[in-house]
Amino acid sequence: MKTGFILNGRYKIVRPLGEGGMANVYEAYDLILKRPVTLKMLRLDWRDDPAAIRRFKREAISLTELHSPNIVQIYDVDQSDGMQYLVMEYVEGMDLKKYLKQNYPLSFEHIVAIMTQVLQAVKEAHLHGIIHRDLKPQNILIDQNGRVKITDFGISVMTAETTMTRTNTLLGSVHYISPEQARGSVVTKQSDIYSLGIILFELLTGEVPYQGETAVVIALKHYSEHIPALENYKRDIPQALANVVYHATAKDPHMRYRNIDEMIADLTTALSSERMQEPKWEPEAEQEKEVTKVLPDIRPILAEKDELEKTKELPDLRQLDERDVDQHQAAQPAPALGLRTAQRGSLRRKEIIIGSIVFVVVVICVAIFAVLHTPRVITVPDVRGMSKADAVSLLKQNHLEIGQINKEHSDKYTAGQVTKSTPNGGAKTQTRSTINITVSQGLPKKRFGNYVGQDFQTVKRKLEAQGVTVYQKKGMSTEYAPGLIIDQSIMQDKKVAFKQTSVMFTVSQGRNTDPSEQLIEFSVPVTVPYDNSKASNKVEVYLGDSKHSYSEVYKTLHIKHDTTVTLPFVLHPDDIGKFKFVRDGKLLFKNDNVRKYAPEKDGE
Repeated sequence: MKTGFILNGRYKIVRPLGEGGMANVYEAYDLILKRPVTLKMLRLDWRDDPAAIRRFKREAISLTELHSPNIVQIYDVDQSDGMQYLVMEYVEGMDLKKYLKQNYPLSFEHIVAIMTQVLQAVKEAHLHGIIHRDLKPQNILIDQNGRVKITDFGISVMTAETTMTRTNTLLGSVHYISPEQARGSVVTKQSDIYSLGIILFELLTGEVPYQGETAVVIALKHYSEHIPALENYKRDIPQALANVVYHATAKDPHMRYRNIDEMIADLTTALSSERMQEPKWEPEAEQEKEVTKVLPDIRPILAEKDELEKTKELPDLRQLDERDVDQHQAAQPAPALGLRTAQRGSLRRKEIIIGSIVFVVVVICVAIFAVLHTPRVITVPDVRGMSKADAVSLLKQNHLEIGQINKEHSDKYTAGQVTKSTPNGGAKTQTRSTINITVSQGLPKKRFGNYVGQDFQTVKRKLEAQGVTVYQKKGMSTEYAPGLIIDQSIMQDKKVAFKQTSVMFTVSQGRNTDPSEQLIEFSVPVTVPYDNSKASNKVEVYLGDSKHSYSEVYKTLHIKHDTTVTLPFVLHPDDIGKFKFVRDGKLLFKNDNVRKYAPEKDGE
């Protein structure tokens, strides 16, 4: 797409920023809102793929629910002439890969600060059920103020299904993929945690842990080789900080941090003096595998018995006369009674041996079966905070049966995590006992209201009291007075869990000032009468114009006699100002129609 091209009559292409496996990225300028934006367009080779288009839209829309200062915001999702595109926040800065190259080595405090912001962003995504799947320094931006912002959420969900066949695309990501991704197994939140551990490794050492000439070689190393020891790169890395890397990059996902909160707690205390003597973190050793018993080889004995029992071949006597028969019988050796008896005794002994062996084998098998199936007392593992699948797997590994799987709302555990088990973790029970578990459905969801046109500060206090995280950005409006909400990121009536929800409000700053349009400045004197029933009157003055929000107190007075106050107004020619006076919490008087040369109105 050429520089200067205007997409959809709104976004003017400024310059290309890069090309990815799924999309091309441009810096653009929003001609309506007058701001720089990042434009990401689905590549031509994907535009005829209905599945890719559906995922592109679905993931982009889901990302609009993520509101974190450390996540690049999505402004718009649309298409033009069959071209699917995203409009995102433009970040003036560089990616973490370039930043590290220019500034390495970084102080440990700086590394912890960067990673904490990265973890906060990933936490926000995980709370909304979004797994990044492609975390790497190239997808982490640092702006000119040092703030970290993560990009490419969701698009990587699509590329995860296709990049294994695109070596040139995968090579940039394969240094950071988890062992389960390399094997093509199911990707979980622990896969993101593994990638975060690799990123922390690189921040500490300046290198990635696994190198290779091809993506396949590197992928093999991820699940077949232990993470290199950090002390081999830098001997001054604190052990507690190195342990964060080791814990996050455990080969077994169950050995990694269970969630981002655990990793944040570990990382933010890694440089504390209390952890200076911390030993190296090691994953729990695997349980010994049961050894298969080898039965004795009884094939020679059976073969010998088989030989003894073969039928002897008799001569054909039909063609012999009586004399020949007599001669034939005379030629045969006399039967040896003792020899046949000995042979029968030997055969009998061998049959006894075979029977004994079979009997011993059966007894051993029965004994093993009895031992394995005899109930024994064990401790119920604590499965709280685990996913349902992980909890069921752990309980079965401990020879416990799964009973009822119940559901409940919870403000402590996110949706899909186990909130409790019956019996509880730590309780004593017998193997093959039935364990019931309860799985969180997350917080109860309520419909989000329509706050457009309402005072931002009032709405902010109301929503924060219910657990909503509220952000704001400024915007110009000819329809709404300063301080009023002109847009909200969450649609009206959408069901959300308030305690896990962030919302961005656009708050009016008034109309966009045209340099050629002259503001009118004038003052209005207002006399406030004194209530002599009290020694002092507390009077709050509210003023609304182009520079003052009517929802906020302009001035507070404490008067002991009638007092005249001069109110300064700054208005556009067609605008109307207003004021009100409140004494001791009660409205004294107001004027909602203040214009230039308008007569003073002392009360209503």
